[in-house]
Amino acid sequence: MVVRIHTVAFEGIEVVPVDVEVALTSGLPAFTIVGLPDKAVAESRERVRAAIGAIGLGLPPKRITVNLSPADLPKEGSHFDLAIALGLMAAMAVLPVDELDGYVALGELSLDGRVNPVAGVLNAAVFAAGDDRGLICPEVSGPEAAWAGGLEILAPASLIALVNHFKGTQILAPPRARPPAAAGQGPDLRDVKGQESAKRALEIAAAGGHHLLMIGPPGSGKSMLAARLPGLLPPLEPAEALELSLIQSVAGQLAGGTVSRRRPFRDPHHSASQAALVGGGQRAKPGEVSLAHRGVLFLDELPEFQRGALDALRQPVETGRAVVARANAHVAYPARFQLVAAMNPCRCGHLADAGLACAKAPKCAADYQSRLSGPLLDRFDLAVEVPAVSVGDLALPPPAEGSAEVAARVAAARAAQAARFTGTGIATNAEMEGEVLDRHATPDAAGRALLIEAAQRLRLSARGYHRVLRVARTVADLAGRAGVARIDVAEALSYRRREPAG
Repeated sequence: MVVRIHTVAFEGIEVVPVDVEVALTSGLPAFTIVGLPDKAVAESRERVRAAIGAIGLGLPPKRITVNLSPADLPKEGSHFDLAIALGLMAAMAVLPVDELDGYVALGELSLDGRVNPVAGVLNAAVFAAGDDRGLICPEVSGPEAAWAGGLEILAPASLIALVNHFKGTQILAPPRARPPAAAGQGPDLRDVKGQESAKRALEIAAAGGHHLLMIGPPGSGKSMLAARLPGLLPPLEPAEALELSLIQSVAGQLAGGTVSRRRPFRDPHHSASQAALVGGGQRAKPGEVSLAHRGVLFLDELPEFQRGALDALRQPVETGRAVVARANAHVAYPARFQLVAAMNPCRCGHLADAGLACAKAPKCAADYQSRLSGPLLDRFDLAVEVPAVSVGDLALPPPAEGSAEVAARVAAARAAQAARFTGTGIATNAEMEGEVLDRHATPDAAGRALLIEAAQRLRLSARGYHRVLRVARTVADLAGRAGVARIDVAEALSYRRREPAG
């Protein structure tokens, strides 16, 4: 007799159904797991053996064969433990086979029989609901699974609790989804004194979802400005929050199973590797670009990042997807994020101040900024100088306008974009391309003449030309204009990056 238990494997955020087939046959006692298991899956034998022993059962003196089907799909992770244990107990007639057929099971087992949390429970719950099955998952992961809705969920704390439930001596209460996490009060733009040009660029970036590069000396407020960007952005739409939660679940970062509508803000250290930024590693896990999906990825000290890691950002910045290719895995993660970066103009950071600049100025600026490839810099929609703040500005009282006022204008601009792009799959101006870009961002005659002249003088690439149009469309949205005027194009052009002096 062969017993089948349903579980899943993960390819990115996609779920692949896997059947755990358990057979007890005559022969010398042995416990074998086949079906391309990795080290964690192969070690399930010892965890399952100990967990079943902890509830007072012993494995039969037979040849135990566990096949993870399809056999040519690599199996990774410890979440197969629970399905293997359930299959064994069903083969031993401890649990009813027919009832288990209606569930998808995943969870890691402790040696004492406890069911430990694993990554990907929300993804598995969504799959199980679509397959008209229930879900068996760890107790800690129950609230996470409950967000899928429309399915029966069993969330036992231990293996014995699950056995008792099926025996009818204990009833497992269905888990409840926890309320969405409150957005909370982030840092206020009112804390930043001076830097009006940078604040304007930040507002445009928030309104249109544009990528922003800030260049200025140490202590000028670049990191302060970036940290206040999430407070200007509207909350995630329900579909966006679900997509982000699926990524966080696979990465094991859905804290407490609580879904939030606050847009993510990721700020990795400049020592981050290419795999950490765009995804990869042994199990092709999502990187920072995917964990920042529909939010902000802030890279401080941009030239200090590894050049290969930065150049790997070029594809996800353009396509909104991070593709991780490995010999045994080829997965794609959503990565529609806003890239915000900050950098000093040179290594010493004081290029514009003759009294503080190093002896190599201005040549050091060109050397320092040459660490960044031209194609990467061309992908920034806005580049703004953030000069040192004067003592006079610091002594002024806080500005009258803070994050709430700017966020209101951003929300109005985003609402106009939502109405404009209904049914197109586009969320912000930064995503416009092709016919949609031509239809909604073509300026009036005066604006077109200015753009053509500036494109020739500045030698803009085709990408740079289109990015100017997108920014101009956002400037017009903030002003409440239906069309793009010459003044909108002029402001958009002012944010194109200039080459360093020297």
